[in-house]
Amino acid sequence: MRVLVACEESQVVCSAFREKGHEAYSCDIEQASGNHPEWHLQQDVTPLLYEYWDLIIAFPPCTHLAVSGARWFEKKRRDGRQQQGIDFFMQFARCPCEKVAIENPVGIMSTRWRRPDQIIQPFEYGHTETKKTCLWLKGLPQLKPTVNVYDEMMKLPKKKRSRIHYMSPGENRGRLRSKTLTGIADAMASTWG
Repeated sequence: MRVLVACEESQVVCSAFREKGHEAYSCDIEQASGNHPEWHLQQDVTPLLYEYWDLIIAFPPCTHLAVSGARWFEKKRRDGRQQQGIDFFMQFARCPCEKVAIENPVGIMSTRWRRPDQIIQPFEYGHTETKKTCLWLKGLPQLKPTVNVYDEMMKLPKKKRSRIHYMSPGENRGRLRSKTLTGIADAMASTWG
């Protein structure tokens, strides 16, 4: 399959599909932090949405859409940042590819567009932490949990199992918080590949 992983500089999902033998490419305006620049398209993803792809998996920025930033929503509405985030998200929803997955945290797209098809948690895929993540799917089945470690996770202190939520402020916080965990990437490659 020819796979475009949009808004992914980490190459975690791209690599999972490559390991299954697919022709996968990550695309982001940022330089790839994965080890395969030859699989990375460093550019605006918009024109690529109209090329032929068997599957597009999109991770549009959630900065102006996620409920974790709700206290800034009014300002973001007034200055247009929230609408820009919505418009960018909707480019993936409206692209001509027959198989599309859009990932974002819980946020306004559930009411501004439609409810997600699935909400997943890292602990369903072998990671002892929480981060409720929404998936909007077109032409794709829901992901099936692979290794549920909920009971093991609940034995950990709250700050450990909510590592992503409690991550310290810093220059790379957004990038680190948005990185897809390998268990979820593997499930995507196994289910959708």
